[in-house]
Amino acid sequence: MSLAALLGLAACGESNKYQPPPPAEVTVATPEERKITLYLEVTGVTTPINKVELVARVSGFLASVGYKDGEVVKKGDVLFQIDKKDYEIALQIAEAAVEQQEALLLQAEADLNRKSELVKNNTVSVAQLDDSRAKRDSTQAALSQAKGQVEQARRNLEYTTIKAPFDGAVSARLVDPGAYVGAGSPTKLADIVQINPIYANFNLDEQQVLTIRERMRAHNVTLKDIGPVPISIGLQTEKGYPHTGTLNYVAPEIDSSTGTLTVRAIFENDKHVLTPGLFVRVRIPKQVDVPSLLVPEIALGNNQQGRYVLVVNDKNIVEQRQVEVGQQVDGGLVIVQSGLKPDERVIVGGLMRALPGNAVVPVSQTAAAAAAAAAEKGGQ
Repeated sequence: MSLAALLGLAACGESNKYQPPPPAEVTVATPEERKITLYLEVTGVTTPINKVELVARVSGFLASVGYKDGEVVKKGDVLFQIDKKDYEIALQIAEAAVEQQEALLLQAEADLNRKSELVKNNTVSVAQLDDSRAKRDSTQAALSQAKGQVEQARRNLEYTTIKAPFDGAVSARLVDPGAYVGAGSPTKLADIVQINPIYANFNLDEQQVLTIRERMRAHNVTLKDIGPVPISIGLQTEKGYPHTGTLNYVAPEIDSSTGTLTVRAIFENDKHVLTPGLFVRVRIPKQVDVPSLLVPEIALGNNQQGRYVLVVNDKNIVEQRQVEVGQQVDGGLVIVQSGLKPDERVIVGGLMRALPGNAVVPVSQTAAAAAAAAAEKGGQ
């Protein structure tokens, strides 16, 4: 065999020798350090700030209905009108009785004054004077009674017109025009519900209550010292907590049967996005300005031990870190409570190419930028 052939075989052997692949390129970011407000997250339900049954307080035929079923009305709008002719007549009769009693009173007072002078001259007896005084007093009482009947007749006339007591939405009418209502007892006509503003009711369990009170005692503050406490809610179909209100009520005691404390918040609802009876996610601040380490949610993995992140050490070798995580914050970042140091490089991109023990080529990025990129990719 020639020398050239031997050299060719030798070169071919060297090219078939296994060559390890180059280290994978991954994106890394150090945890973002920031002061964070920690929250409690519970489930609540929206309730109307006011709900009233509209009833017919006087009897009569229902003359008209002044709204469409389910319509939003203003305070003072006429919703139902009961035929008021009989009540107008009753008021006229009562007013005439007042005029009659006023005339009788003038006559009785004149008679009393006249006999008061005559008794001095013994022209009339004291007994006659006493009779005149009694007649005057009786007439005064009758006048007071007649005025009361006028007021009652006027109020009955007012009751024939049922107006909205506040701005709100009115339910479908329960009685049609022409029906006789208010016979014997008040007749329910409809419901009116005030939906702006609106309440959100929720419960805190005993452990949550004790934790909040302990922190308040530690800072020597009360709810009055804190001022308005912001409460945020979100519907089941909404992202985050877009509706912001304030704490409105805290029950004075824990319900021993459930071990919970009833709490209520109030929210503006001028666009009527919130409807009474909806389940909502509630977020309550429990601690402010807490120094925290934040990593993008995309960097977190799960195994049998819990949550973990992959980090790149000073030799560019991938290592797995078990971590304890807290709440998610705005921007797609998650609080890491333990298991990670502020200066460690966390893998936030190329995770499928990063295996613990393998070398990688790290490319730096900020945690916030990585979270934003992940959110944008997820939305596409």
